[in-house]
Amino acid sequence: MHIITPSCILRDWVQGDAGSLARHANNPRIAAMLRDAFPSPYTLEDAHRFISMATKPTPNLFLAIEVRGEAVGGIGIHLLDDVKRRSAEIGYWLSESLRGKGIMTAAVRSLVPVAFDRYDIVQLQAGIFSSNPASMRVLEKCGFIREAVHRDAITKNGSLLDEVMYVHFG
Repeated sequence: MHIITPSCILRDWVQGDAGSLARHANNPRIAAMLRDAFPSPYTLEDAHRFISMATKPTPNLFLAIEVRGEAVGGIGIHLLDDVKRRSAEIGYWLSESLRGKGIMTAAVRSLVPVAFDRYDIVQLQAGIFSSNPASMRVLEKCGFIREAVHRDAITKNGSLLDEVMYVHFG
């Protein structure tokens, strides 16, 4: 997949991205806003492991965010199952050095219609840590609505946080 936005390119991961992935992902402030499965510190070995997983056949979608020829973040769609089988989750992160430039808004805005075209879903959701207002603004700019606040639903780095649930209905 290859999606060109005004500020970045969304594309499939390749093994050659491992160095830039490790360099941009190795930031505890990024890991603090993501699930514990995102390692911190983020090593070159972690990057190779992730890219190997992301390039295997799967119904889920894992894309690199490329700026100036370098993978500087990631965005993806994860299908839910069982009674939530008509829903999917969007997740993303971006190098701290590139925040505030509209890159993530462009990436999310470009991927939303792809998710609804590619999958038999009726909603796309994102659970945001209450400590991440910038991510909430990105979603709101992209047409997501704030649907719920799950109180004390997140335990991250020894702290309880609310999860703010955003949804997009296509």
